[in-house]
Amino acid sequence: MAASALLNIMVKAAQKAGRSLTRDFGEVENLQVSKKGPADFVSNADLKAEEIIHAELIKARPTYSFLMEEGGEIKGSDGQHRWIIDPLDGTTNFLHGIPMFASCIALERNGEIVASVIYNPIMEETFTAERGGGAWLNERKRLRVAGRRKLVDCVAAAGINSRSAAGTAREIKQLAHIAPSVAGIRRSGSACLDLAWLAAGRYDLYWEADLKPWDIAPGSLLIKEAGGFISDFAGKPNSIVNGEVVAGNELVQGALLKALKKIST
Repeated sequence: MAASALLNIMVKAAQKAGRSLTRDFGEVENLQVSKKGPADFVSNADLKAEEIIHAELIKARPTYSFLMEEGGEIKGSDGQHRWIIDPLDGTTNFLHGIPMFASCIALERNGEIVASVIYNPIMEETFTAERGGGAWLNERKRLRVAGRRKLVDCVAAAGINSRSAAGTAREIKQLAHIAPSVAGIRRSGSACLDLAWLAAGRYDLYWEADLKPWDIAPGSLLIKEAGGFISDFAGKPNSIVNGEVVAGNELVQGALLKALKKIST
């Protein structure tokens, strides 16, 4: 693939942050951890990775705005562009020594995601996408969503909300209804990697709610450029705004949407 200058900047930033995370992952027991809320942790490694990404991106494009998981929103003088950053998606995995996490960056232009990168440093996998340029793994392999046509043949990824009783109850109800209809359900602990793996054809479906923009934005473009469909639970293209994701190829994504709507009614 021939990446643009902007995407190359993003890849460099994500990989630099990922290398920092890998070093800290080896010392995970010694990290100082502070608790932000139920099942929502932040570590020194998380903050350091975000600082690395912010420094790389602001050096390259000093007028762009930022939306970051830890640092919040920073307004730039450019009214068109915004970086959306999750320096460590899968923080709880990281802190428990589970090697399933990623550094993630999306570039938003006039409200639309136009470039993204998701880097898994442990597996040394870099997922990238640019609008109209396709989705790629390690700049060599073109990604396509899986072509399975029936739910019964599909492996789905799903999120389980552990931050609220209502969210947990909703997802248990969804799992109970959908599990018998598919080949299997997986829970990774990293929304960005769930979307990247779906774009790569490893998963067939993914659904989750109560997500943040930085959980969805990088992977949403990967899904679209890999030929997939992504929406909120109502079937609308509002995932990044309302934190709901239903994704897959056209046929099975539509079938999953119908199943979720049936549960909610």
